[in-house]
Amino acid sequence: MKVIAFNGSPKSEGNTYQAIKMVAEELEKEGIEVEIIHVGNKTIKGCLACNSCAKNKSSKCVTDNDPVNDWIQKMIAADGIILGSPVHFSGIAGTMKSFLDRAFYIAGNGLLKSKVGVAVVAVRRSGGVAALDQMNHYLQYAQMLMPASNYWNVIHGRVPGEVSQDEEGKQIMRILGKNMAWLLKLVENGKGTIVEPEKEKKIFTNFIR
Repeated sequence: MKVIAFNGSPKSEGNTYQAIKMVAEELEKEGIEVEIIHVGNKTIKGCLACNSCAKNKSSKCVTDNDPVNDWIQKMIAADGIILGSPVHFSGIAGTMKSFLDRAFYIAGNGLLKSKVGVAVVAVRRSGGVAALDQMNHYLQYAQMLMPASNYWNVIHGRVPGEVSQDEEGKQIMRILGKNMAWLLKLVENGKGTIVEPEKEKKIFTNFIR
């Protein structure tokens, strides 16, 4: 099994990366491969709202001069996904949001259904839960299975590496990794035994008519 993790921080090995690594270490102990992709240092355009991806049904975005289409294919091929971001003004980093808006509009439309997904946040002081909730919206929209920890998936630190002093935060990440590994194995072992709910066509209700 393989999990793809996306680091939305501009820093390659800052506190967001450290949080992802804590989760990844528990997965790797269970024989699950983890690949970490650095999103936050790339130039990623936002969604153009052109709807071409839905019309073309190619699982690709028409903006093809950045790595997003490659990352989408990795998401589709993976068994699980980790989303990680620092907190900017009580929200996720801008580059990460541009990536998630495009990727989940395409892959979240049934292609990630029943995969296992988690989000983690690194924050100096406040806004962590708001940013975590923002990333959870993408996972929920995609009908992904979301394991929990013993508290919200937020770890605290300012300068890179400072999260290592947050003992409660480290426990949260460890437990999250263990629970994610367990759920991944449940899903894998249930294939061919337990029938997955079939996909329904999305119903759209517009309130302005």
